[in-house]
Amino acid sequence: MEQVLQEFRHRIAAARAERPLRIAGGGSKDWYGGALRGDVLDTRAYRGIVAYDPTELVITVRCGTPLAEVEAVLAEKNQMLAFEPPHFGAAATVGGMVASGLSGPRRASVGALRDFVLGVVLMNYRGEVLHFGGQVMKNVAGYDVSRVLAGSLGTLGLLLEVSLKVLPRPFEETTLRFDMNQADAIRALNQWGGQPLPISGSVWLDGVLAVRLSGAAPALRGARTRMGGEEVADAGGFWHSLREQQHSFFEPMADASLWRLSVPSVTPPLDLTGSQLIEWGGAQRWLHSAAPAAALRAAATAAGGHATLFRAGVAHAGRDAVFHPLSPAVAGIQRRLKQAFDPAGIFNPGRLAQDY
Repeated sequence: MEQVLQEFRHRIAAARAERPLRIAGGGSKDWYGGALRGDVLDTRAYRGIVAYDPTELVITVRCGTPLAEVEAVLAEKNQMLAFEPPHFGAAATVGGMVASGLSGPRRASVGALRDFVLGVVLMNYRGEVLHFGGQVMKNVAGYDVSRVLAGSLGTLGLLLEVSLKVLPRPFEETTLRFDMNQADAIRALNQWGGQPLPISGSVWLDGVLAVRLSGAAPALRGARTRMGGEEVADAGGFWHSLREQQHSFFEPMADASLWRLSVPSVTPPLDLTGSQLIEWGGAQRWLHSAAPAAALRAAATAAGGHATLFRAGVAHAGRDAVFHPLSPAVAGIQRRLKQAFDPAGIFNPGRLAQDY
């Protein structure tokens, strides 16, 4: 692997004097974020599991490793990446998973991807290999750089390795179905969220609320008795389609874009035109809409949240203003981070913001 690292250093040194670099793995999330710029730096040659200790619930993986390969190894030990990262394609890599920072249906109950990042190895703009964090939960002193990299879309440096906390798979899972309108569903989810119930996923769509329960059989029986609802058989495929956005709700539309609104879970139904799907106990609202970005972001801000243009409509050619505008203070912090990690501006320019 040292030869691969030397090639990375050569490409980074050349980029400082020539064109910027576009870090790429399997390309499964190239559509996410700002427009792609620069010469491709393919990470897939730097692959493999560096270390895996099932008893310590930690795995260390190189950036170009296929995500499916990692999940298969974990499954052999009845373990998993609990945050259920979406693949969005068979070629998805671990580096792209961390760079995008996306989590699936279980995120509301276990935490986001960044909560499972224990340590990283990063190559900076000088070609230096830097180590942050470690391979245990309590190892951080000073700035938690490892978690800053989650969701940074490769703008701070070339991620080489990541150590992740893993969790055992649930002993049992079941899904309950409820017929109720959006307002009742939000109310019910927040009431259940304050109770010791083994909820591991929730989604409301078209007058139907589905709630996934995970855990030991006695806990699931008690939850079913308390919550009611109709048990759904063989719901694993449904939750997978939700995680990978293969459900019919997510089919691209010519005249509407897919927006992701993050709001407080108790937020009442948003008066917005377009079809909606609600996840994460009410905190994540997916919306197909042709409304102006300013109007959608104003509604999200009024509710105490933010709005991301997740996938532009088929008829929408541009990729500008994907992410919700940051406050001046937060934008200043982000710019200073970029300046500190990549003053030459060579890593994935424009993916998070147009000016850096």
